[in-house]
Amino acid sequence: MALPFVVVLPLLIVVAAGVYYIYNEVIRFMSKSLVRNKVVVITDAVSGVGTECAHLFHKGGARLILGGTNWDKLESLFDSLTSDADPRETFAPKLVILDFSDMDSMEDVVSEVLECYGCVDVLICNSSMKLKAPIQSVSLEMDRNIMDVNYFGPSALAKGVLPTMISRRSGHILLVNSIQGRLAVPFRSSYAASKHAAQAFFDCLRAEVEEYGIVVSTISHTFIDASHQPLAAGEPAPKPNALAACDQLTHGVRPSVLANEILQTVNRKRKEVVLAHPIPRVALCLRSFCPPFLFAVLAAGVKDSVLAEQM
Repeated sequence: MALPFVVVLPLLIVVAAGVYYIYNEVIRFMSKSLVRNKVVVITDAVSGVGTECAHLFHKGGARLILGGTNWDKLESLFDSLTSDADPRETFAPKLVILDFSDMDSMEDVVSEVLECYGCVDVLICNSSMKLKAPIQSVSLEMDRNIMDVNYFGPSALAKGVLPTMISRRSGHILLVNSIQGRLAVPFRSSYAASKHAAQAFFDCLRAEVEEYGIVVSTISHTFIDASHQPLAAGEPAPKPNALAACDQLTHGVRPSVLANEILQTVNRKRKEVVLAHPIPRVALCLRSFCPPFLFAVLAAGVKDSVLAEQM
């Protein structure tokens, strides 16, 4: 006698949930084993995304080299990573002062990074400088600063570690970019230009080094939703804003989600990832297949924002 549908459906749901849970556990275990003993460089380790990445890769047994512009923050991150860690399962991170706005220091930085372990298995370029302003109000000096941090810095570091990767015929270079490296948005001219340049550089690099067994990945994400990040001591809580909260829920990506995507991209050696919700994805399609319509929508949006500021 066949079981009724009302009995079979819950059983199927329970079985599916069980399979999904087992699959996630297997993937999580493989994620840790795949990065174990790997030398991983994170350029802006003290940022929200960088800190999440540091914790994930450290738990996985990677040999971390953490870069940042603030030594005190790097030491604080070092303490948080090592305080509860098992020294038999993890390695104490190496700390390096890394400031892409100081391009003259890059040669010394590359030497210091390579001296830590003699090689780099995974380079995660996570640094970024943002700016929102009308084009006519942005100075040339600011344009250059943004290009240094978002383009020249990552490209210089990638070039610096590339010879050792080529000689070992292995390595992974990952750029945490932005959806604006593929889609320009008004009032983000310098930022979008730097991200477009970085996207093009790493696309070219991917093709040139494939023959050496080196993987180059880019992750294009929407803006970082830091609304769930813990507040620093003494920092006032932000005022509630229903519109902003709705916008972040719809379009933003949390640092923990992006960090997990970075880990999965390294493990699965994916070459390009777009981490965005439907609206930016639709805009990308319009940019390719119907650019006049997208341009009209963006121009209308600029007029609306100007009118809102005048009211």
